[in-house]
Amino acid sequence: MLQPKQPKSPLTSIFAAWILAGTLDISTAFVMVAISGKNPLLVGNYIASAVFGRADAYAGGMPMIIAGLLFHYLIAFIFTVIFFLLYPKIYPVIKNKFVAGILYGLFVWCIMNLLVVPLTRIPARPFSIVNAVENIAILMLAIGLPVSLIAYHYYFGKEK
Repeated sequence: MLQPKQPKSPLTSIFAAWILAGTLDISTAFVMVAISGKNPLLVGNYIASAVFGRADAYAGGMPMIIAGLLFHYLIAFIFTVIFFLLYPKIYPVIKNKFVAGILYGLFVWCIMNLLVVPLTRIPARPFSIVNAVENIAILMLAIGLPVSLIAYHYYFGKEK
């Protein structure tokens, strides 16, 4: 059984996981919006609309796009820190960093779509299984796996 190494500070690993996961996730959103023929910056407006409402977020120009991006990275940071805090308890049960990451991506989707988004000013949309599976896969690959791999390396990687 792997024994956790004695880390000095988790800040570098948390920062790396946060920036990587947040950037992978938002980049995927940008690409998907661009493929649909729309301006990728609308992603920032959409995220900002959760707090400011649709009309203000889409009329607010660059400040609202930036606000949306800041909200996105704040949420990614929170999910990264939660995973790092839970990982020492998760790994002995799951025993696989890849499965842990995939399950965490599913967990993130559930929390965001069943709890967080309904509490925001984003209007409810009809459920689409295709959209849900697509978004779950993105969160598994963009957030769950990178954060899990970096957490595994932080807790159990060889010291240099």
